[in-house]
Amino acid sequence: MNAGDFEAFVARLADAEGEATLPFFRSALGAQNKAGAGAFDPVTEADHAAEVAMRRLIEAQFPGHGIIGEEFGSKREEAPYVWVLDPIDGTKSFISGLPMWGTLIGLKHNGQPCYGMMSQPFTRERFFGDGQASFWTGPAHRGQGQERRKLRTRPCVDVSEATVMTTSPRLFTPEKRAAYERVESRARIPRYGGDCYAYCALAAGHVDLVIEDGLNAYDIVALIPIIEGAGGIVTTWDGGDASNGGSILAAGDSRAHEAAMKLLQG
Repeated sequence: MNAGDFEAFVARLADAEGEATLPFFRSALGAQNKAGAGAFDPVTEADHAAEVAMRRLIEAQFPGHGIIGEEFGSKREEAPYVWVLDPIDGTKSFISGLPMWGTLIGLKHNGQPCYGMMSQPFTRERFFGDGQASFWTGPAHRGQGQERRKLRTRPCVDVSEATVMTTSPRLFTPEKRAAYERVESRARIPRYGGDCYAYCALAAGHVDLVIEDGLNAYDIVALIPIIEGAGGIVTTWDGGDASNGGSILAAGDSRAHEAAMKLLQG
């Protein structure tokens, strides 16, 4: 399969998840709580339907590939190629009728993220990249049809010039929240919410830093090649490999990344 065929296949995955999720968006959708008492981690019929649709296509096209999904676990995760799927990243936004959610389709080769797409079917936007180049497709601003643009992060010398995003400071432990607030207190603009969309806004040059904690692999694998292909950097708070999740720091400029990392480490 050449690069064009592969991109077309990932687009088919995105089409399938869109067909599965959109009928549920802004509907009388019920959500089950995956978390224990005192917490709320929702999962919906749309999550399940989208992951099933994508898994079926992958199994048919690449029966030897592994799959890691948020809703249905892992299969052949030691295979050279492993797909990492989050059918709805931002489920709380989804069930609130807010379009700050997306489907994450990631691919690892020998353990390293090599391709990723974030698809937002409601806005008809897709962000995708292979670590070398990244692109956005969406509705054309003038006329009809789709527009395609290359993504590029923007320069940001220091945290004092940065727009920084996190899903919610309440998701940090007290110690991690204090570390995050050292960055936010110096930032030009702090913004909350966004989930996967915040990382794509960074790749597109609208946001400078995204800081989160407690992520799983399926929350971040697809986003790493998009950000790196746009010229950004994604690591753990101590500068390590982000592909397994954990405490994540994404930056559009290595200078802002270094400054933020120092603040996070105290």
